[in-house]
Amino acid sequence: MTPTAPYEQEIRAAATHIGRRRFLTVTGAAAALAFTTNLPATGAAQAAEADTRKLTENPFTLGVASGDPQPGSVVLWTRLAPRPYEQGNGMPDARVPVRWEVAYDEKFTRLAGRGRADAHPEFNHSVHIEPTGLAPDRVYYYRFRAGSWISPVGRTRTAPARGARLSRLKLAAVSCQAYHDGYFTAYRHLAEEDLDVVFHLGDYLYEYPVDAAGGARRYTDRTLPDRFHRETVTLEDYRLRYALYKSDPDLQAAHAAHPFIVTWDDHEVENNYASDISEDDLPPAEFLVRRAAAYRAYWENQPLRRPQRPHGPDARLYRRLHYGQLAQFDILDTRQYRSDQAYGDGWHAPGPESTDPKRTLTGATQERWLIDGWRQSTARWNVLPQQVAFSERRNATGPGYQVSMDAWDGYPASRARVLAGAESAGVDNLVVLTGDVHVHYAFDIKKDFADPASRTAGVEFVTTSIASGKDGADKPANWGTYLAANPHLKFYNGRRGYVTVTLDRDTARGDYRTVSAVTTPGAPVRTAASFVTEAGNPGLKPA
Repeated sequence: MTPTAPYEQEIRAAATHIGRRRFLTVTGAAAALAFTTNLPATGAAQAAEADTRKLTENPFTLGVASGDPQPGSVVLWTRLAPRPYEQGNGMPDARVPVRWEVAYDEKFTRLAGRGRADAHPEFNHSVHIEPTGLAPDRVYYYRFRAGSWISPVGRTRTAPARGARLSRLKLAAVSCQAYHDGYFTAYRHLAEEDLDVVFHLGDYLYEYPVDAAGGARRYTDRTLPDRFHRETVTLEDYRLRYALYKSDPDLQAAHAAHPFIVTWDDHEVENNYASDISEDDLPPAEFLVRRAAAYRAYWENQPLRRPQRPHGPDARLYRRLHYGQLAQFDILDTRQYRSDQAYGDGWHAPGPESTDPKRTLTGATQERWLIDGWRQSTARWNVLPQQVAFSERRNATGPGYQVSMDAWDGYPASRARVLAGAESAGVDNLVVLTGDVHVHYAFDIKKDFADPASRTAGVEFVTTSIASGKDGADKPANWGTYLAANPHLKFYNGRRGYVTVTLDRDTARGDYRTVSAVTTPGAPVRTAASFVTEAGNPGLKPA
């Protein structure tokens, strides 16, 4: 979708001042970002301090969140926004002191830590706290104070010590929450699950317009402002869109209940972008202005650590987390470094363009980082949280099939290198977590997808969307065709929901949770199917 005229004009004006090469220099990135996203120049963090007595409205309308757990630390997040749907969010153009507390109990009678941080206007008054000295593998409660206002209480959990011999770990995987497609009912149920951590695998928001009735939500008790009824392009657009999403009570409940580990896919910026190539074929210098704004707003609104903070249009989002000796998590970024989609994107028969061995989904640096990390891994389970379908998906039986050029199928040489790297590193228990496709899949990952009898290299749990695609169906129209065309596909369901994965020393179990509707609120949740794979013997079997 092409930006509307005023925003297109703004981007084009900004892009005339920069180019990709200049963006990649430190001074160029700082100057370009300040110019193109209306951010203050260096030193603006010393802006005057606001008088918190003048905060007459609740600034904690977007809730709280935590993320990226480590054995002695976890990121705590909030953002001050008394009027979240207005430009500036009703906050002064000044830094605001915020006090934070971490406690052993929900009533905060025993504190584990406390401190003060400033919510700066150049970060949209978001706060990222990284308390240290916490005990490993322990539940904590946290909250924030600004003036006389106190935030909701969040619950979080630190990671186990690196050498800990865990007996069990339970996580959830979520993805794709198009606000305009329905309610976030699945998150309300997720908040009530007994989980150690949640992985968000991308499409936290969508850039598409949201009308006054909230799209498929069909609001009758409120009217959303016209500013949401346009595509997100500028920094202010993305910031306001996060405010809309984060004002959702079900999403707030999930964040307050569990720590999240997040990574992005495409819609946090623009549908199916690839590196510096936009869907609408804008000149890279223009598109990078938009990407810089989107990346900036993403970091501002997620519980991410300082190393993930963007520099201009670039951000190091791939990272590695450990949960004792039980699991190593290698979180990927399959958008920022990929080759352009072959054959103009979409579904096509594999051919010389898509099978070119030089093509990459991860970029060479991230690929080496992943395989080197596997070689050093001592974990029982090596888990790969990432965005797009890893296993082959043919859309027809016989020789005339097509595959998605946006998924790993469009980058088969890249997938082959990753699988060869896992094999050479001795990774016996590979689990891939995937989002993006708005359906539940359960896959055996084959060394050679053309040969169903080839070695099973791991398993893939694909989670459906939280809301994207509206209500869906248990058996989509292509259900029978996909199962026939892909013998390594063990389960396919098109409802909304999430996946929980329970790891122990012997098995990994995936439970596919679904809700019957999202276009109306309050639908119940059920388990549509469950599968297990055994340590040392990869392959999914019904639980």
